[in-house]
This record gives sequence, structure tokens and C-alpha cells, in this order.
Amino acid sequence: MNDIAVRCKNIWPGLGIAIITGMAALFLSEHYNAPVMLFALLLGMAVSFLYQKDTPCSCGIDFTASTLLRAGVVLLGLRVALGDLIVLGWQTALMLAGAIFTTIVLGVFLAKTFGLQKRFGALTGGSVAICGASAALAISTILPKGENHERDTLLTVIGVTAMSTIAMIVYPIIAAQMGMDDIKAGIFLGGTIHDVAQVVGAGYSVSEEAGDMATLTKLVRVAMLMPVVLIMMLIIKRFYTTKQNMKEGDVPKVPLFLVGFIAMMLLNSFVTLPEYIVGTGSQVSRFFLVVSITAIGMKSNLGKLAEVGALPIMMILTETIWIALLILGYLYFL
Repeated sequence: MNDIAVRCKNIWPGLGIAIITGMAALFLSEHYNAPVMLFALLLGMAVSFLYQKDTPCSCGIDFTASTLLRAGVVLLGLRVALGDLIVLGWQTALMLAGAIFTTIVLGVFLAKTFGLQKRFGALTGGSVAICGASAALAISTILPKGENHERDTLLTVIGVTAMSTIAMIVYPIIAAQMGMDDIKAGIFLGGTIHDVAQVVGAGYSVSEEAGDMATLTKLVRVAMLMPVVLIMMLIIKRFYTTKQNMKEGDVPKVPLFLVGFIAMMLLNSFVTLPEYIVGTGSQVSRFFLVVSITAIGMKSNLGKLAEVGALPIMMILTETIWIALLILGYLYFL
């Protein structure tokens, strides 16, 4: 019992500052109508001096960037129901699965071409293909931990948030110029824009019907997060354990947050939950993820970010264009 009390005492300073910083990011996001994840990262980096070795905040910041992050991913499962796949149709769901798979493969290929680590390509490809910053955070928890783990996660979140914001403005214009009806516009927006909030903003800027379809399409992409994470874990176990710089204990086992996400998704699929429970769970999930991002920002090293250069942004831009072209091609022949 004493050990638990001591651990809680060590966690509270860092957790408290991360929560306060996350609340500030939420306020600025609502006030200026800008992506909350971007504000969370910037504010976290602004107080990164708090994350120093043996400081009172370091333990709590580590807890927020890991345990609280996993809790946020678990609650993300309440947004998804298996019935979404049925409503959208198997053809569109299959097309989305193909787009996700090829985008991740493209990310790995680009990373290898640019001389970066293939796991960084899987991270960027997965975040672009599925659900932006949320996917980046979930995937990063199962990738092998390396020297630049936090840096890579931070770069990916910055890149996909920026691209998602640009897409929220540009893609509705593209849909209008191509003469898409509300259904096709919704599929295009939901199938290509990275973050859920930007999908909702873009969809309902077209029409209510387009907004509903865009949100549904996006939720189907979110539902594919856990299969992707499972497949990545199998690949890591198959290939990374053969390398000399990896020990068997470094290979991730099936994490509890993955089981929790699936449990929440099944609960939402087969039990009619009150709207306030689903809504509250989604809001808590969003808050946990925002606070986790601030903690990751606090752990960042701006010098290391500058060393990487423009290559990660080029990768994310290429992946973004790729998935957009795939969805447009599907809609053209639909």
C-alpha cells in the first residue's frame, strides 16, 4: 500500500501540469477554431523544461504519455460499432481496407527510399491511412522503442495534423469542382481526411447528408485501427526478433489497451448504450489523448526535430496524396 501511495505522489505533479496544459490547448482550440492536437504539442514543447531527469514532474509526464494514452485509445472504441460496416456496404469497406493497406506499404517503401527507419514509415502510413494523431499514438505504443521513438511520434502527429487541417479546407472545394453528390462527397471526405474532427468539419460544411456519410466512413476507418495494430505486432515478432539489436523482451506482447478497445467496440455494437454514456466516453477519450499529446510534447527535443529536416513531411504529403487519389479513383468508377 505504501508503494502505491508513493507512486501516486510521484505521478501527481507531472500529471497535473499535463492536464492544465491540455485544458489550455482545448480552450485555445475552441477560441481560435484550430486543431487542438497542434496546440497541445506546441504548449507541451513550450514547457519541456519541466521534463528533466530527477525533477518532480518527470514521473507523471511519463505516466501521462503512456498509461493515460492507452486509456484514451480504449475509450476510442465507443465511437465504433460493427453495424457501421453494414450500413456503408462491403464494397466501400473493402476499398477502404485496400487504401489503408497500400498507404502503409507506401510509407514503409518511402522510409526505406529516404534512408529512414521502416518503422517510422509504418507509423506515418498508419496515421495517414486510419485516423491521424489517434492512430499515430496507438501504433507508437506497439513499435519497438528506439532512441528517436518520441521524436518520430511527435513528427508524425505534427505532420498529419497539418495535412488534415489543409484537407479540411481544400477537399470540399475539390468535391464541389468534380460535381460529386452528397453521398460521394461524404465518402471522399471521410475516406481521405486524417482526423475525425476535421472530417466532421469538412463534411457538414458541404451538407448534412454529406456530413453524416463522411462521419460514418471515417468511423469505419477507425474500426480498422486494431486489426492494423495486430498485424503490425505479428510482423514485429516475425522479423525484428531476428535482428541483433532486438531482444526477445523488447518485442511487444498483445497490450491490454488493444483488448480494451475491442471490448468497447463490441459493447457498443451489441448493447444499446445511452447516448450520454457514448458521448461522455468519447469526450473523455478525446481529453485523455490531448493530455497525452501535451506530455509527449514535454518529452520532445526541438534540436532533434530540426535534425530530421523536411523528409518526414514529404513522406506524409505523398501518403496523403496517394490515399486521396485511390478514393477518387474508386468514386470515379462507382
